[in-house]
Amino acid sequence: MVKYSRQPAEPTKSAKSRVSDLRAHYKNCYETARFCKGMKVKAAIQHMDRVIAHEAIIPYRVHSGGIGRASQAKVYGLPFGRWPEKSCKAVKELLVNLQANAETKRLDVDKCVINHVVVQRAVQGRRRTYRAHGRIGPYLSSNCHIEFHCVEKGGDVKKGDAPQARITKKQAARQRLAIGK
Repeated sequence: MVKYSRQPAEPTKSAKSRVSDLRAHYKNCYETARFCKGMKVKAAIQHMDRVIAHEAIIPYRVHSGGIGRASQAKVYGLPFGRWPEKSCKAVKELLVNLQANAETKRLDVDKCVINHVVVQRAVQGRRRTYRAHGRIGPYLSSNCHIEFHCVEKGGDVKKGDAPQARITKKQAARQRLAIGK
């Protein structure tokens, strides 16, 4: 059984999915997965399709060093963004699995919202590359683990009665005197 970084608060109203040792770049997967947090599951899947078709973009917030500027990223108030196809395909596959897990648990998929996203560095794949003068250098791949949780959001909650205004002892005494007149 795979180990998750945390368990959902309400296991009956939530679903989860995870992949270990994904052979895709950690930084791209981080930005792609974190973009999905707070979105509905179906909307996130549709967005991944749009990114693969270059109709939408993944804004880069944290790992933005050396990232080129793209005008599509202006929608999110940032200058940096990319279209990481491999990461989007992997995240989309994981979101489809999350959707299937939610359906299996008999949750309403239209109301499911992604509330937990974790991307962690995995063990690097080690290969070698041959350098000048007979030397050998490392040729590493930055793999990652990704996990998603979604929770079924209920309808709007009615606002309760307004709490009684707190009054001081002096104000209470004045009210008592006013009633006695």
